[in-house]
Amino acid sequence: MEELNSKQRKILEKYANNLNPVVIIGGNGVTESVTEKVLQSVNCHELLKIKFNEFKEEKHELTAKLCKSCDAALVRIIGNVAVLYKPAEKPADRKYEKELKKLDFKKN
Repeated sequence: MEELNSKQRKILEKYANNLNPVVIIGGNGVTESVTEKVLQSVNCHELLKIKFNEFKEEKHELTAKLCKSCDAALVRIIGNVAVLYKPAEKPADRKYEKELKKLDFKKN
């Protein structure tokens, strides 16, 4: 997944604002089952919040690991919540692509 620019992150943050965390990182940390849940959720929802109840000091490293294993982009880490984005495989299912593409036209 390509990195997002600041304008794209801002748009996605706006949409993520109303979302509840789908995955919660607890005492076991980032296990294989947690990684599978993140992959399944980000493939289904495109935009995903992950809450860190434990491992708060390692949240940046763990989020980077999850992004890499799920081929997702990090939108932002706010407090103990990470926001990830991965566009849907089918272009017809992409919810946020239209908003993100508007930014490409404004650059030119």
